[in-house]
Amino acid sequence: MTTASASSTPAPPVAVPVPVHQRVAELAAAHIGSWQEGYLQDRSSAVAALARLRRGAGREAGEMPDLWNLIDTDPLHTPAAGARSLSEQELVRAENALHAALTLWAFHQQSRGTPMHRRHTRERPGGLGAAVRRLMPADGIDEPVRKRLVRAGTAPDLVALAQRLRDIVALLRRDDIPLDYALLAGQLYVWQWPDGPAAVRRRWGRSFHEQRRPRPASDENTTPDTDENSISDTDKDAS
Repeated sequence: MTTASASSTPAPPVAVPVPVHQRVAELAAAHIGSWQEGYLQDRSSAVAALARLRRGAGREAGEMPDLWNLIDTDPLHTPAAGARSLSEQELVRAENALHAALTLWAFHQQSRGTPMHRRHTRERPGGLGAAVRRLMPADGIDEPVRKRLVRAGTAPDLVALAQRLRDIVALLRRDDIPLDYALLAGQLYVWQWPDGPAAVRRRWGRSFHEQRRPRPASDENTTPDTDENSISDTDKDAS
């Protein structure tokens, strides 16, 4: 009787590290998903959470002690099995991005009966550029609105960026145009690294122009497009 050699035993799968910007996006989606569902069902705890969150829109993360026990960042400090621990710099930037995205969503969702956070797909682009383009007429460009996006793209730091995004979100809220806030959270993390602003501006610009393209019929049954959230060439996770 023969026995299988040790070399024939399949090797265990190797865990692929999840980029930090994706971990931030996933955590933002988990938070908002729970709060948004509760808010739309008029649960008192979710309504209260949203009221607390929206007061922090456009402000620094550490400036609002009331939010410290509301925004749970434990998953960033205690990674899943196989994931590496984040450096102090990565943690600070991840927490800043999470704070900015969650508070902007709360401002957007206020008094709205439909979800203002909607995940990006190929058929329904959810990036910031696409959302801004939807504010404009189909046959032209609203120059003042376009300039708001350009101004956000040239913000000198994250606080200024969050303040300028708040102005854009006010317009989206007025017209009931949703945004993918998980995607935005990941982009706000990338923004804080060297070369990050340029990479994020390119994503916003591409999203803005792609919103105008007609979608081919073959796209109707495709799976969600994750390329919009892929910024691995500029994500400084290993820094």
